[in-house]
Amino acid sequence: MVVLVIAVGSLYALPNLYGEDPALQISAGRNAEITATTVDQVTETLEAAGLNSKSVVMNDGLIEARFSNTEDQSRAQALVSEQLGSDYIVAINLAPAQPGWLAALGGNPMKLGLDLRGGVNFLMEVDMNEAISKQKDQIVTDFRSDLREERLRYSGVRVAPDGVEVRFRDAEVAAEALQFLRQRNANLEFTSRDSTTFVADLSEAYLREIKEYALNQNITILRNRVNELGVAEPVVQRQGAERITVELPGVQDTARAKEILGATATLEFRMLSENGDIGAAVRGLVPAGSKLYEDRNGRPVLLEQQVILTGDHITGAQSGFDENGRPQVSINLDAAGGNKMADWTRDKIGKGMATVFIEYKALEDRNPDGSPKFDKIEEVINVATIQARLGRSFRITGIDSPAEAQNLALLLRAGALIAPITIVQERTIGPSLGQENIDNGKAALMWGMLAVVIFMAIYYRKFGMIAVGALMANLVMIVGVMSMIPGATLTMPGIAGIVLTVGMAVDGNVLIFERIREELRAGRSIQQAINEGYANAFSTIADANITTLITALILFSVGTGPVKGFAVTLMIGIATSMFTAIVGTRAVVNAVWGGKRLKKLDI
Repeated sequence: MVVLVIAVGSLYALPNLYGEDPALQISAGRNAEITATTVDQVTETLEAAGLNSKSVVMNDGLIEARFSNTEDQSRAQALVSEQLGSDYIVAINLAPAQPGWLAALGGNPMKLGLDLRGGVNFLMEVDMNEAISKQKDQIVTDFRSDLREERLRYSGVRVAPDGVEVRFRDAEVAAEALQFLRQRNANLEFTSRDSTTFVADLSEAYLREIKEYALNQNITILRNRVNELGVAEPVVQRQGAERITVELPGVQDTARAKEILGATATLEFRMLSENGDIGAAVRGLVPAGSKLYEDRNGRPVLLEQQVILTGDHITGAQSGFDENGRPQVSINLDAAGGNKMADWTRDKIGKGMATVFIEYKALEDRNPDGSPKFDKIEEVINVATIQARLGRSFRITGIDSPAEAQNLALLLRAGALIAPITIVQERTIGPSLGQENIDNGKAALMWGMLAVVIFMAIYYRKFGMIAVGALMANLVMIVGVMSMIPGATLTMPGIAGIVLTVGMAVDGNVLIFERIREELRAGRSIQQAINEGYANAFSTIADANITTLITALILFSVGTGPVKGFAVTLMIGIATSMFTAIVGTRAVVNAVWGGKRLKKLDI
């Protein structure tokens, strides 16, 4: 059993010896596509410049080019970026260099944190003004719907500077509507302007709730987007009341990360305006209840102002192709969204419905109050005739390219940000600084190991050397387990946890060996002393390690970032050290001294 466990640990620790290759990761932007021709173009560009790449391959819609050193990597990035143009994103990355047979067995090197591998840190600010504005727009929609259901005729519902203004022609109807809406909206504060007009504004408690929800929801969605990027063990956490910090280990080129993280993309489904004149609307005469848009070719499209459904109800999105081979995105809605869509389209068969793509892009200048300023881009991506009543699943067509379909599906699958965000600070940690941290960590581990080896060899002699062998096996097993766990990441504090484990790992053997010495001094035979030493020291070792494990679990549950990294390596080290100290060394001791008649024990 000991041999099998150590062999498996060694196998999965082995990929860490091969290191990582400097690599380029090439992906397509909205108006481009990765094909075999793109691969040939990259290969020819590298060969023409005399750059020898280890490999240039295409996987999952991305091109990965590997190099022998970072100098070739940097030169290749500049050349490929110039050759392919702005429609493609050429990012610097590191790719595992283990052999194919190891990769086939699931063997991968440990994931390294930002402080060891290098990477990028973003500090992002949430636009709370937009979150509040969206909520007010939703209140307008809800008020109109509620008043129609109650057959209370109103002359206008709009967003005013001091809240949502509701106007009526009749004072009695206004009083009845005020009482009705006040009962249904306890989180709003209603104020009468005159006998026929009143205003509903957000209460202070509701404002705090909206801001808290926007921040927490954006954190969740950013985590989903980072997972879609494939970054190993990122950190996405709150910082203050309106800001979020994002750490992406291993990412050196931030263009792709910025595009995905900062994109505030969502969809809205609206009906085509039936009564409006498109020509008059273009001249500025937009009818009430309608809004003028443009499609991707710049053609005007007149839509109803009321939104059927927003992207908040989207639970899944997959890119693919329709029956004619054209790109499409299949949409899945939640139960509430499916019901809304079914109710709305029930009586609209044969009429036109448009899909509006909305994206916010941060501008360099800011508002007078210091909040970020955004450019809101709205475009109609397709207009379709409703053939049948729609439900929780349907398709979006009219997309320009497969790459754009993939990008749109990614953003919708990861979720639409509740409010736009802007990057207020960006820091990049280079691989050289990360390598320096790794070298320092290795040096600390080496000197710590050396001190323990010298002490154990002098104080416990041959038994001490067995403990040292168990310590080496323990380190290999820690690395193997860290490499096997998908979510585990080694950070600088994690290295500190491994160094601490070096001392704790021999602690169990010290207890066992001292107990054997006591039994020998008490007159026990050598075989009895060995047996009693291992049997009686177990409870003490278990108690000490369980209390430490409880502390590590608490650190992991309440800590963030570096604290979690320390706790993970500490927990793994405790488990592996108990195995090697109690089971591993006893197996060796029994193999060497078990069953022999000895007069003296070299301990």
